[in-house]
Amino acid sequence: MTEKPTNLNRRDAISLIPAVTGGTVLSVALGSENARGEEIPAKREGVYPDTVKSASPTYSPAILAQGSKLLFISGQGPKDLSADMETQIRQTFENIQTVLETAGAGWENVVLIRSFFINLERDMPIYRKVREEFLVKPYPASTAVGTTALAVPGLEIEFEATAIL
Repeated sequence: MTEKPTNLNRRDAISLIPAVTGGTVLSVALGSENARGEEIPAKREGVYPDTVKSASPTYSPAILAQGSKLLFISGQGPKDLSADMETQIRQTFENIQTVLETAGAGWENVVLIRSFFINLERDMPIYRKVREEFLVKPYPASTAVGTTALAVPGLEIEFEATAIL
């Protein structure tokens, strides 16, 4: 029989919390102060090496994020799977925006977006167009992945995001 821990540090205590999110958001704060007890503000900066070519105007090779709270947004998809792809992509970004706003954040807090596509070649130009409506400079680091299937039957796109608060 395992004894119950009596003196847990914050990291151990957090690891014991079940991550039940209903498929929308998981946010874990690992501290909001430095060793001197000073508040660490959330900040993000684009990193643009001269030797790394940008794939599009809304692409940042990297984001340097400073902040004490991270918001991990689980994969989001569109509300209407029968809509045209532009509408589906817009709805997916709107779902992420809703999660951000619920957490007290906005697109300016997003440091990473991962996007998954069943038909990458067809959907990427539409994705690049629509994301310009939502993302703000410095644009978050991003990865687009072509895949053969997603978890929800009929789903052709799924985006996840990470933000600093």
